[in-house]
Amino acid sequence: MDAEEITVDHRIDAEDDAVHSDWDNGREPALTVQPGDVVRISCRDATNGQLSPESTAADVAALDIDPIHALTGPIAIEGARPGDVLAVELLEVEHEGVGYTLVLPGPAELGVLADEFPDPALHVWDLEGDVGYFGDGIEVPLNPFPGIVGVAPAEDGTHGTFPPRDVGGNIDVKQLTAGSTVYLPVAVEDALFSIGDCHAAQGDGEVCGTGIEAPMTVTCRFGLRSDRSIEQPQFETAGPFTPTGRDEPMYGTTGIADDLMTATRRAVRSMVDHLQDERGLDRDDAYMLCSVAVDLKINEAVNAPNWVVSAYLPESIFPEAKQRPTRA
Repeated sequence: MDAEEITVDHRIDAEDDAVHSDWDNGREPALTVQPGDVVRISCRDATNGQLSPESTAADVAALDIDPIHALTGPIAIEGARPGDVLAVELLEVEHEGVGYTLVLPGPAELGVLADEFPDPALHVWDLEGDVGYFGDGIEVPLNPFPGIVGVAPAEDGTHGTFPPRDVGGNIDVKQLTAGSTVYLPVAVEDALFSIGDCHAAQGDGEVCGTGIEAPMTVTCRFGLRSDRSIEQPQFETAGPFTPTGRDEPMYGTTGIADDLMTATRRAVRSMVDHLQDERGLDRDDAYMLCSVAVDLKINEAVNAPNWVVSAYLPESIFPEAKQRPTRA
């Protein structure tokens, strides 16, 4: 949808009084809207602006994790009551030309292979239109989306933003791109919606703990459903379900184990090995590329005692000369 086709009723900037890094149903709303209103929301990057295009891995090591997941809001939707469903239609999601993928070691222990990557790492992305530039000719398609969309929980007090919740939050569903609608169960009066942790691209799994973290502007239309009830978030989306939005050649690795996380780790570790041994990437770069461009899938969950998880690498992100030949 073009910007000129959208009538914006309200704007909310990522100013200090509208930015927070926890969930709290006692927080005063930064804005109150009516169902049907369209709101254009400015979001800081997940680190709350602690990184810049000049940052290095040393800056990652020095990050203050307390303000991580800088959220904009809360936005009160007048008339929302517990048991209702808040419909958030994502009309536009626009990046600002720069993004960051990082490996953050230490107490956060982010990433499925956190124990194997104990040192900080950082890639600063140049984002241009619908492409992110990684280096070595690798270009990652951009499909921007907010990683955190949620409403305030029913439980009083402050609650962390890292775990996803019944009321949404850090769900990191990469298909919540422009044109999608997410449905959230309302737990408190006026819902108290917040949004942030925007990603320019992310692989399903976000395996190193970050996608392409980026400041963005998200335009939403809010709707209210009192005729239905849900227990956890649901959504409508047209994808993309592959990085390019179409079926395309992939290279896959598998993980097989009697524990889902062990199987996941094996699939990711094998893909990192592949990117290092067969594609010539530094191991840290391989891990970060997996987080933004490799999709995890549960292939099989019924043949006890083992699970099968696969990691899918799209050939299209590599220059043509470095792509593996397509098998007939």
